[in-house]
Amino acid sequence: MRAPSSTSTLYSFLFLFLFLTLPSSSGDDCSQYHHAPMATLGGLRDSHPSQNALETEPLARFAVDQHNMKQSVDLCWLVLKNSLLEFSRVVRAREQVVAGTLHYLTLEAIEAGEKKIYEAKVWVKPWMNFKELQEFKPAGDSSAFTSADLGVKKDGHKPGLQSVPTHDPQVQDAANHAIKTIQQRSNSLVPYELHEVADAKAEVIDDFAKFNLLLKVKRGEKEEKFKVEVHKNNQGGFHLNQMEQDHS
Repeated sequence: MRAPSSTSTLYSFLFLFLFLTLPSSSGDDCSQYHHAPMATLGGLRDSHPSQNALETEPLARFAVDQHNMKQSVDLCWLVLKNSLLEFSRVVRAREQVVAGTLHYLTLEAIEAGEKKIYEAKVWVKPWMNFKELQEFKPAGDSSAFTSADLGVKKDGHKPGLQSVPTHDPQVQDAANHAIKTIQQRSNSLVPYELHEVADAKAEVIDDFAKFNLLLKVKRGEKEEKFKVEVHKNNQGGFHLNQMEQDHS
């Protein structure tokens, strides 16, 4: 039998080396070509600490810049030069996945040499290169509630309870507070878990907001419904004022 030449042996070795080192064509090894999976829709969660420098801080600076730009339109220059803010630092960052991401930022800025705390909400849709400042206000401003509360208060009037989005962060926070309180008041060793906010209404009354919610909860394999009334004061604290089990 004829022995293989050194050239054919070399080619065989190179072919084997390339076969073993080239990436497979299977879908699992081509994940770098796919978009990262979208985060699950849900309530507010704290932003990961690593995002502060890479994403959160630029968003906070964007919020301050947009606020200053709006001030420059709304105010004359004599007032403007003493009202522009200078970004200092991010105090806290939270986010909510919607059609894109809503970033809820608590930030420190300098106004006329004095450090102050502000709250901002920035909506980002990266695939559209879209970024919008939706809200900017002093932290702890008792006259300015967030989106669910503002939706039921117009020009200082109190029109009574009005429907608000069930996925609104304020509604979700009120619902989670209610579930936590229900658990504390019960003797059940099985924890209550919020399954869904089925209905939400809100009203602003003087210095607090009132939320009337219908909650679907799970306790182990059992599903239950509760009607709750939750109050939120102007310091941001929640209180479960009333609750009753709904058997409908």
